[in-house]
Amino acid sequence: MDRGTTAVVTGSTNGIGEAIARQLAAAGAEVVLVGRDEGRLDAARERIRAAVPGAELRGELADLSLLEDVRLLADRLRDTRIDILISNAAVVADIADHTSEGLQRTLAINHLAPYLLLRTLGENLAAAGKSARVVVVGASPAALRRVPVDLDDLSFENARALGFPPSFRPFVAYGRTKNMNAMFVYSLAEYLADTDVTVTGAHPGIIRHTGLGRDSARGLLRAFGWSQWVNPLLPGPDAGADTPVWLATAPELEGVTGRFFVRRKDVPTAPHTTDPDRRARLWEESARLTGLPVRS
Repeated sequence: MDRGTTAVVTGSTNGIGEAIARQLAAAGAEVVLVGRDEGRLDAARERIRAAVPGAELRGELADLSLLEDVRLLADRLRDTRIDILISNAAVVADIADHTSEGLQRTLAINHLAPYLLLRTLGENLAAAGKSARVVVVGASPAALRRVPVDLDDLSFENARALGFPPSFRPFVAYGRTKNMNAMFVYSLAEYLADTDVTVTGAHPGIIRHTGLGRDSARGLLRAFGWSQWVNPLLPGPDAGADTPVWLATAPELEGVTGRFFVRRKDVPTAPHTTDPDRRARLWEESARLTGLPVRS
């Protein structure tokens, strides 16, 4: 990696996101950490600098559950050199949990925030003739084949359609948003075709110490979150960071776009994520919800 490379990583104050940021810093990149809490940003910077003395780091405060925060973040980053842009932030929230903007929290953080941020910055980079790699951290294509996105109910208003028991519905909603991530990878890659901005997706694996579902969930999902947190048989965040960092930095991937990877292997995702009509509907509805035009 060339010195002077700048990487932006969302969800970088713990877990896989912090590991991604640390590995990029160790490779010589200046890393912009994006988080919603100043104290956690400071703590992450301290941990990364302890592991990578001299790491070039800066923090950007943004609550990715709020689209206005995402717009302001994109505006602040408009004039920043961006060579690598990694969307990692994700959450599992109760179905009834809505933001102050009225959006279901899982949908807002996992899909609408990356749609708004990556599309806006991708358009800016492409218009300026810049070269950049965009990486979206998704989830297992095999595990998500049975949870297609309901394009008529992106916000999970029909909670019963998420199945039983009710305490596991937030995880099904999470799975749907991760399928939205894959659909967005393909659509954004097409949208930015014929530019020097590439877009790829990655499944980091099932990783311990991410805390997924540990804080806000109840019932079976809370038990899942705690088991994931403490399970010594699961690999740690560094393993989860491997494929996203490889996609962002490997010379052999120059120009590779519109693909999804698991353990550095190009893998197919479910037909319901690649279907052009379904992807077009998701893109249009996401544009409406984020206040963007369908095409700029």
